[in-house]
Amino acid sequence: MSQHGRRIPANKVKQRAVIASAVVASLGVGVGLWATDGDGDGDPPGSAARSSGEAAAPSPSRSYPLSKEPRTIPAVRDHTPARGPGWQPEKGNRVVVADSGLADEGKLVAGELGMAYAGEKDDERAGDLLLDVKADKGANPESYTMTVRDGRVTVTGPAEAGVWFGTRTLKQAVDGGGTAPEGVVKDEPAKPKRGFSLDIARKHYDADWIKDRIRELGDLKYNELGLHFSDDQAFRIESDSHPEIVSDEHLTKAETKEIIDLATSRHITVVPEIDSPGHLGAVIAAHPDLQLRNAQGTATRGAIDISEPEAAEIVDDLLDEYADLFPGSQFHLGADEYQALVVSDPEASYPTLAAAARKAYGSDGTVADLTTGWLNGRAKTVMAHDRTPRAWNDGFFKDTSVEPVEDLKVAYWTGKEIGARPPAEYLSAGREVLNYNDEFLYYVLGEPQTFVYPTGERIYEQWTPRVLRGTQAVDAEYDDQVLGGSFAVWGDIPSAQTQAQVADGIRLPLAATVQKLWDPDKPELSWADFKSLADRLD
Repeated sequence: MSQHGRRIPANKVKQRAVIASAVVASLGVGVGLWATDGDGDGDPPGSAARSSGEAAAPSPSRSYPLSKEPRTIPAVRDHTPARGPGWQPEKGNRVVVADSGLADEGKLVAGELGMAYAGEKDDERAGDLLLDVKADKGANPESYTMTVRDGRVTVTGPAEAGVWFGTRTLKQAVDGGGTAPEGVVKDEPAKPKRGFSLDIARKHYDADWIKDRIRELGDLKYNELGLHFSDDQAFRIESDSHPEIVSDEHLTKAETKEIIDLATSRHITVVPEIDSPGHLGAVIAAHPDLQLRNAQGTATRGAIDISEPEAAEIVDDLLDEYADLFPGSQFHLGADEYQALVVSDPEASYPTLAAAARKAYGSDGTVADLTTGWLNGRAKTVMAHDRTPRAWNDGFFKDTSVEPVEDLKVAYWTGKEIGARPPAEYLSAGREVLNYNDEFLYYVLGEPQTFVYPTGERIYEQWTPRVLRGTQAVDAEYDDQVLGGSFAVWGDIPSAQTQAQVADGIRLPLAATVQKLWDPDKPELSWADFKSLADRLD
């Protein structure tokens, strides 16, 4: 394979093997191929080169075919084959690190493979696994090289994250007694954001279940876990600033920190989501005076009155508090399905909001302007904590006098809302987009409305990161603006499945999703073979 992922066709490999066999036979060297290094040169192992005409004495000799790439999920993108026995972990073999910054990765993989963690060493021993960060300016920090040669393995990367992902490849290669094949793997993800989003607001998941998913995500080379913990039904993480809004079943801050620490050890960023100005029913239940009401005085479910200054104060209190709890670089602000904007005439239906919009933005100010201003205010709150904000695509409104702040990333999930815009409109305006396509990536408990549980097979065979809406891909010119995507579990009917059923139901879709985020090209394996591999690695 080349560095760009082109694999040597199987027929070419066979042709080369046949030619090599013919050459050996013509030299009178007996049956079989000599074991060689990656360039094909070398003598039979355990014997010295003989002078011309010397009789070939029997000697212990092994013959190795060219290695095949390791079978992993996601598949490696480049493997240079070589001849040799490969590598298997053995008790007493060492994991050695070239830098103390890799101690956590080294200790973890040593425990997983039943090896001894030796720390920083400058000697070499048979059976060693060496982890090393080698600076490479401009290289993808999640890229890595795994070299299997001379009975040892070396995993290098330009950053610790890349080395971590290399250990995941090695772990999968030797899973269940397998062998890491001789040769060199050069690998990197196509997309920088590879996420799993979990709605813990409408369905409570215990901390241990979430930790199990983190371990699963880490082995699959995911790097984001989204936690949607505030919604109409519940608020699920302990709060010091507003304890009155927290539901009985919730994660403590200590449990949340354990989740974050475990994710960090797997190079996974936990992305908190506090959805506003809709989906705030749990907050409104404790502050009913902040509920949005229409022209008839009827309460609007889940919607906070954004004309009230106290509404912004409470939400900003929460954003500040959880920016301190969640140390990652990302924050999800929601912004979807604000009910004031799903009616035909928002200004007539919500005169209080219309008046506030005119006061803030002049006589032509609209409810959409006011709502965009609200989103910008929350974005600036988290940006003050050096967080990059994202919001659902239906929180970005067309033809408003107020533009969403430039740093806001678009989490594109649907095209079914009033005034829906195709993804290309966001992309052509220069926005960076994350793919949450509800056609492929939404696992909605109970399958309400038109939702059906997504299958790994459909994702594997039909979806790519550029398929942002429905089943059609956006133009390839926008590929770099599609940062990646996220498979999402939503708890619309929380009793529809148990935690165990959810874990089982999402296993294959998670495997298929990360395969397409790591390498969006058509996979080499058939779905049947991919599923078999996933079952073996489970």
